[in-house]
Amino acid sequence: MLKTLLVSVLMFTCHLVGAAQINHVKQQIWFNPELSFETRAQALVNAMTIDEKITQLSHSTPAIPRLEVPQYNWWNEALHGIARNGKATIFPQAIGLGATFDPELAQEVANAISDEARAKYAIAQSIGNQGQYAGLTFWTPNVNIFRDPRWGRGQETYGEDPLLTSQMGTAFVKGLQGDDPKYLKSAGVAKHFAVHSGPESLRHQFDVEPSKKDLYETYLPAFEALVTQAKVAGVMCAYNGVYGQPSCASEFLLGEMLKKKWQFNGYVVSDCGALHDFHSGHKVTHNRVESAALALRAGVDLNCGFTYEKSLKAAFEEGLITQSLIDQRLKNLLMIRFRLGLFDPSELNPHNAIGQEVIHSLEHIELARKVAAKSIVLLKNEKQVLPLSKDIKVPYVTGPFAASSDMLMGNYYGISDSLVTVLEGIAGKVSLGSSLNYRAGALPFHSNINPLNWAPEVAKTADAVIAVVGISADMEGEEVDAIASADRGDRVAITLPQNQVDYVKQLAENKKGPLILVVAAGSPVDISELDPLADAILWIWYPGEQGGNAVADVIFGDTNPSGHLPLTFVKTIDDLPPFDDYTMTGRTYKFLKKLPLYPFGFGLSYTQFKFGKLSLSKRAPQEGENINISVEVENSTALDGETVVQVYLSPQVPLKNEAITNLKAFKRVHIGAYEKRLIEFTIEGKNLYRVNDAGENVWPSGAYTLAVGDSLPSKRSIELGAAPHGSQQIHF
Repeated sequence: MLKTLLVSVLMFTCHLVGAAQINHVKQQIWFNPELSFETRAQALVNAMTIDEKITQLSHSTPAIPRLEVPQYNWWNEALHGIARNGKATIFPQAIGLGATFDPELAQEVANAISDEARAKYAIAQSIGNQGQYAGLTFWTPNVNIFRDPRWGRGQETYGEDPLLTSQMGTAFVKGLQGDDPKYLKSAGVAKHFAVHSGPESLRHQFDVEPSKKDLYETYLPAFEALVTQAKVAGVMCAYNGVYGQPSCASEFLLGEMLKKKWQFNGYVVSDCGALHDFHSGHKVTHNRVESAALALRAGVDLNCGFTYEKSLKAAFEEGLITQSLIDQRLKNLLMIRFRLGLFDPSELNPHNAIGQEVIHSLEHIELARKVAAKSIVLLKNEKQVLPLSKDIKVPYVTGPFAASSDMLMGNYYGISDSLVTVLEGIAGKVSLGSSLNYRAGALPFHSNINPLNWAPEVAKTADAVIAVVGISADMEGEEVDAIASADRGDRVAITLPQNQVDYVKQLAENKKGPLILVVAAGSPVDISELDPLADAILWIWYPGEQGGNAVADVIFGDTNPSGHLPLTFVKTIDDLPPFDDYTMTGRTYKFLKKLPLYPFGFGLSYTQFKFGKLSLSKRAPQEGENINISVEVENSTALDGETVVQVYLSPQVPLKNEAITNLKAFKRVHIGAYEKRLIEFTIEGKNLYRVNDAGENVWPSGAYTLAVGDSLPSKRSIELGAAPHGSQQIHF
């Protein structure tokens, strides 16, 4: 009994001593929530040894027990849902979100993602999971310009237009980071800074020297918007070089533009392994030690990779960097962790009140379905064969991706236990009396091994054939992930695999009813051979976990299609400059002179929209003046619908290197059956300037046409079924 009592007293004494020690540490300045983050971060920097400081500058930061600094891993992904971290809602891929032309929806999606992030982080912490992908610093969004359809990572972007990319990216960051005046809900990162969009096979070594016009007009606006408007927490510098310097060592990009001109005060992270490229790819340094020093001096706070971890101490000892510079970089990183509330009592941070019930909640699943449906682009609807009746007697679903769940996800995806394929979505939609039939009929990217194939013959019995074709993230993506790509993640050609083309032709030959072509892809695909054969065409991107339900919603009329193309679909890559040529001449809707297969901004509806007279506040604006625009849009049918009203400014006689046209404003609108709505825009004077060859903003001169409609203003748009634009001439 006495022995037991002595043991208890001893344990209690040890507990008091331990608690006193912890309490002593917690009384250190950096744990005092009444002080500013700045003061606390500086105090923590001052308390660390040089070795401890260096350990905190790589993406996987170890704990510092004596200072009660916990372990933290900065590498986390949330491109279209929490990625690589277990169960989470999988929203449509970024390019599909871009096709909604809806910044408010983008913010709603990002808000849902960051809610799930907070809840998942709390659970991970409770079980001691402090590893990669379990944190709150997300390396998203990707706001590079999708300038060439061969780039496998274009699916991660919001498309080819700087204005669209800026607005969608800004909204997404706001949703990720939240609106609390003190604490970040999660921390976004604008990537990949800058002038980065393939080829993947050359990304570790190529150098780009864009014209100043292309740089300031095309490649930088989205980054500037995310930094200056969204106040993004981080920026990721790219693998490639710009003007002879690696992006992660660029005095121009990181110093002059980011820090000085845009007044960025967040953190800079290298793309993963990019510092190793300094000596192995770009050959601007001789070894890892020099590379580490060069990056730190240039402004890279955090190294995703191992260059800092293995070589920064040697760089310090050799006098290549100073301790004050290390302190400065470390403080930038600690400020993010403080702003996330990682050093504060849980109850002080309102984001910690988000419970685990939000993770893959019914609300988020429904949001994923809504976004997927709004992203689907109706490219063709001959004789209004869509929507189909749910009482259709014999629907036939076929194609290599009809029952594919992989196709739904794109790249950088999470895990869901409720993936809905197109086949499953249709099965849940049609009448129980329907004789729904299914056969794959074709493999994704090579010919059938068995020459006997009954699948095309089934089309003879069907009242409608729904053929789901396309490509997947196995065929396009990042160099390390796209295992079916022949070019390190990029595409050599933009045609469908020939076996899929041949199969659709067989279906067309045998069909009894209409042929509805459903195309899944994260980028433009040349379907010019198949367009004449199909009665209707839906472009569904990589639509996320609810993709199958969303496709069925559109096909059977529960949702009126309203997506619009955030990209120009060229007819052939022969219409484009070489992939590694970064000049914008001949690229995107702004500079493409060849007739596209489908133009930028195009998208049909089951509703017919008419555009009335366009009214302008000024027909001859003076320098810096705003233009107020109004246009009446009429829904001439008995069906509610949504469309994207788009404003374009086009020089009547383009100057040398001037864009053929420019998107200046857009607005997604809902218009009820037989309703007329007056849609109003204001184009600020600062957005009317053009960029000249010297990279300077100059006020336009001469005659321009301002046009408003629901697609790019062109003969091709009208030919495909878009409503005619209203237009007015403007003189500058």
